[in-house]
Amino acid sequence: MAQLMSLLVQNAIAIVFAASFAARLGLPVPAAAVLVVSGALLAAGNVSVAGVVLAAVLANLLGDGAWFYAGRRFGYRFMRLLCRISLSPDSCVRRGESLITRWGGLSLVAAKFVPGVSVVAPPMAGALGMSVPRFIGYDTGAALIWTGVFLGLGWVFRDQIQEVLAMLAQAGGIATAALVVVLLVALAVRYWRRRAFMRLTGMPRITVDELHRLLASDSPPILIDVRGEAGVKVDPRRIPGALPYTLKALQQRRLDLPLDGMRDVVLYCNCPNEVSAALAARVLLARGARRALPLTGGLDAWVASGHPTSLH
Repeated sequence: MAQLMSLLVQNAIAIVFAASFAARLGLPVPAAAVLVVSGALLAAGNVSVAGVVLAAVLANLLGDGAWFYAGRRFGYRFMRLLCRISLSPDSCVRRGESLITRWGGLSLVAAKFVPGVSVVAPPMAGALGMSVPRFIGYDTGAALIWTGVFLGLGWVFRDQIQEVLAMLAQAGGIATAALVVVLLVALAVRYWRRRAFMRLTGMPRITVDELHRLLASDSPPILIDVRGEAGVKVDPRRIPGALPYTLKALQQRRLDLPLDGMRDVVLYCNCPNEVSAALAARVLLARGARRALPLTGGLDAWVASGHPTSLH
C-alpha cells in the first residue's frame, strides 16, 4: 500500500489522465476519487496543479470527442450500444434524452455529475447536430468545472484525506481487501437494483409480426410512440398511425387517450429492453386499458423487418 501511494505521487498526472479518459469512455473507473486524492496531494505541494488540470481536461476532450464523433456518424444506434455496456442500460438513453432536451449544450456540464448519463450526452449532442466548435467549448468548460470541483474537495479536506491515506499505508493488505469488499458490495447493490427494475418492467411483449397482423385486422390496436423529443429528432421515422405520446406525458396524465376497454394498446420506443414502453404500458393498464403491450425490439425491429414507416 505504501508503494502504491508513492506510485500515485510520482505518476499523479499520468494516473489522472488515464482514470479520466477511462471514465469518459464509460469504464467503471473512480476518476472523481482519483481527482479528490490528487487535490490533497496538490495541497501538500507534491503534484503540479497545471499538469493535473491539463491532463484531466485533455482526457475529457479526447474521450467525449470520440463519442461525439460516433454520435454524428452512427446516430441513435451507437448510443444504444453505449447504454448496453453501462451498469444502468435500461434508463441510460431515456435519462440522456431528458437531460439534453432540457439543458441543450449545458447538458454536457450536468452530465459530468450524473452517473450513467455522462457517456450518453456527447454522442447525443453529435447525433442532434451540435457544431464541433460549440461542442468543444461546452465540453472544455464542463471538464474544467468537473476537474475543479473534485480537486477542490481534495484540497479542502486534505488533512482528513492524508490521514486516511496514512492509515491505508499502515494497514496494508487489510485495507486493500476492505476496498475490494466495498467495491463488490457497491456492484452487488447496483445489480440488485437492476434486477428489481427488470421485474417491474417485466410483462408480456408483442412481436413485430404479431403487430403487423393486428394492424391489418378488423379491430387494430391503438399504437403509441413513447419516444422522447430528442429521440424523435435523431430518428424522425415512426410506425404509420402511431400516436406520439411521450412517457412523461402519459405518467402526468396530460393526454386524453381513447381507452375504451375494448381495444388493445401497443407501445414502442427505441430503448434497451423496451423500458419506456413497458413503463408506459403499466400506466395505461392502471388507467383502464384492456391490454397494453410493449413492442419487442421497438422501432428498430419494425424497420429491420422491412415494414413501412412514416415521418413525424
